[in-house]
Amino acid sequence: MASLTRLLPILGWAPRYKRDDLRSDLTAGLTVGAMLVPQAMAYALLAGLPPEVGLYAATIPVLVYALFGTSRQLAVGPVAIVSLLTASALAPLVEEGTAGYLGAAALLAFMVGVVHIVLGVGRLGFLVNFLSHSVLVGFTAAAAIIIGFSQAKHLFGISMDRKDHFYETVVEFFKNVADYNTATVILGALALLTLFGLKRIAPAVPAALVVVIGSILAVEIFDLESRGVRVVGDIPDSLPAFGLPDFSGSLVANLAGTALVITVVGFMESIAVAKVYARRHRYNLDANAELVGLGAANVASGLFGGYPVTGGFSRTAVNDSAGSRTPLASIFTAIVVLITLAFLTPLFSSLPNAALGAIIVVAIVGLVDIAEMKHVAEVKKTDLIGLGVAFFGTLVLGIELGILVAVVASMLVVFARISMPHSATLGHVEGTTSYRNVARFPEAKTTDGVRIVRVDAALSFVNAVNIKKLLLAEADALTQEPRSLVLDASGINDLDATGAEMLHDLLADLKDRNVALHVSDVKGPVRDVLRRSGLWEQLGTNVHSSTFEAIASIQTNRAQSVDQRQLGIDERGSLSNREQSTV
Repeated sequence: MASLTRLLPILGWAPRYKRDDLRSDLTAGLTVGAMLVPQAMAYALLAGLPPEVGLYAATIPVLVYALFGTSRQLAVGPVAIVSLLTASALAPLVEEGTAGYLGAAALLAFMVGVVHIVLGVGRLGFLVNFLSHSVLVGFTAAAAIIIGFSQAKHLFGISMDRKDHFYETVVEFFKNVADYNTATVILGALALLTLFGLKRIAPAVPAALVVVIGSILAVEIFDLESRGVRVVGDIPDSLPAFGLPDFSGSLVANLAGTALVITVVGFMESIAVAKVYARRHRYNLDANAELVGLGAANVASGLFGGYPVTGGFSRTAVNDSAGSRTPLASIFTAIVVLITLAFLTPLFSSLPNAALGAIIVVAIVGLVDIAEMKHVAEVKKTDLIGLGVAFFGTLVLGIELGILVAVVASMLVVFARISMPHSATLGHVEGTTSYRNVARFPEAKTTDGVRIVRVDAALSFVNAVNIKKLLLAEADALTQEPRSLVLDASGINDLDATGAEMLHDLLADLKDRNVALHVSDVKGPVRDVLRRSGLWEQLGTNVHSSTFEAIASIQTNRAQSVDQRQLGIDERGSLSNREQSTV
């Protein structure tokens, strides 16, 4: 039963459902449903898809996530960034507005779902961590700017050819902006003012729905369509129908990279917001189970004529504030959208594209998070490299290449940090057994003829050369007896073959300099490698349980037989005769 509950989390919460939660879940479901209907149509427009496809993606996938997902508040459905990624992937491959475009969008959703499920079942959720927080902030901000500018044609009522790069879109906009439609500009401006105003004055009001209703009435009352205002037009009132996507080999190959990018970006957005509300409501969230839940939702989207979906920031916040207690709220949301599809689509035929464009612009404004950029700079300035590369790379190279370059750049920054790890020269804090960084604690006293160095990183092929240079430089600074170098290994949690070979060479070089190497506070995994490489025998009694003990041993200037297990040096018992010899 436990394994079945892990597969279908609904079996865990549904039997214990509290009747008292029903009203809260119903209110949240209806509220998010009212918000999702216009958003789903707007995001479908952003993806180059008809409005009904957005509604399809907001029905069956939402129901499926309620069965498989572990978050009680996460609101799944179409989101802006994933919609933009979908458009950028499909536009070069298939002509927009054709049946092939719709099929490719469904295929992409199916592929995204499969990638999610493979990662989740394989417990490979950690792979998404290759996209660091700072890179995600930069990428999201650039994507938001691209998304916002892509809606300029709807807000100004002009025709623009789709371009692959942001700067080309900007040039195209200024070439055509003179042909703007006055009625469209006024309608778009009023929609933006209404959305921003209600967001500030009455955040509980579903502003998008208010704009949708108001703009439809304006089009009908003032006959704006005859004045050049472009509208959505007839929306089929059919419900989502099951159908397999076209698994064309060339199309699958062309979409594979985008499917991976959407998985990483979508899951990072989803898990980030889901964790916030899991902490707030004190329940556990399984990242790998979330991958499976989102994967199932995307597979369902692909099988029922939708496009890729994930959890959204704004809708999840509304879902929580409206009182969501369980995933039942999402089931009510899906029912609202299904009712809209079945009975209410004729009401949306006069919905102007300008209103949908305004909804998208307001939704993505918060994605350009200047405050978070400043926070990243304050916490770790080097993280600005990944953030900046992600931001400018995405604007210049496009969505997919931009994020690829950003990930590579962030990995290079990590390798650069590892290759030049933090190290410290230590001194003794009087009256204690502690040794501290003399740069931070100037009162810590150093010992004549002894240098104590702490390295705060694993010794590996990435940094072995630089660490050896550091240690030899410290050894060369010793000008008086006893000429001893103590390596405080408390910060070293791993040692690879290259690091071990470096230590072999270091011992030989120090012997030539008549400097003794002592090692203290060695962790278990590092001890294991020292044993297997023969270094433990070479070091002999120069391995100590702590830096304090190392200095005491150096100052007594004698080698003594010790029980390494008793002194906490090593768990394998007393020293052998050979280990008891002085190095």
